[in-house]
Amino acid sequence: MPERSVAFAALIPNPEIPNPGFWMFRFVVLFLLYLAILFPLELVPPVDAYVILPFTAAIAKVSVGIVGLFDAHAIAYGKILQSTTNGFALSIERGCNGVEAVIILVSAMLAFPAPWKNRLIGIAVGFVAIQALNLVRIISLFYLGQWSETWFQWFHLYLWQALIILDALVAFLIWLRYLPQEPATKAARGA
Repeated sequence: MPERSVAFAALIPNPEIPNPGFWMFRFVVLFLLYLAILFPLELVPPVDAYVILPFTAAIAKVSVGIVGLFDAHAIAYGKILQSTTNGFALSIERGCNGVEAVIILVSAMLAFPAPWKNRLIGIAVGFVAIQALNLVRIISLFYLGQWSETWFQWFHLYLWQALIILDALVAFLIWLRYLPQEPATKAARGA
């Protein structure tokens, strides 16, 4: 039997030698695929009517419930949070409900090779983390809008948009940290 050349041997997959290039490429392709599926899905009229709008209205109700703990002059109707003192109203629109950040997080967790149990736990915990920060965002914008239109616009368009996406990234990185390691990975690290 003829000996194989070193170059040919490199083409044969060896499960004991991980190929980080392949796994990175696979992650990027799957991540982009999931984004390409989930972002348009959010825009489908039945999904919008029966999932996104009720969810956004629930965010407004939870926000007014939290605000109500220290300020009785706020009401919510639909996706609107309004001050009964001065009439300022904040409409929670698409892009302000945290769904896009959740889609990015879910896409990353689905694309990463991990056990399904860990993926589902990560998605649930990440969803809660993103929505908790989003509630802080909405309530802060509610009060900033009553105080200064200029500061409201700056915080809304620049600071909070970046922080919500950063929250999804941090949730993903923390999730990665707590994933179980494969036995081969542990041995390679000397564990």
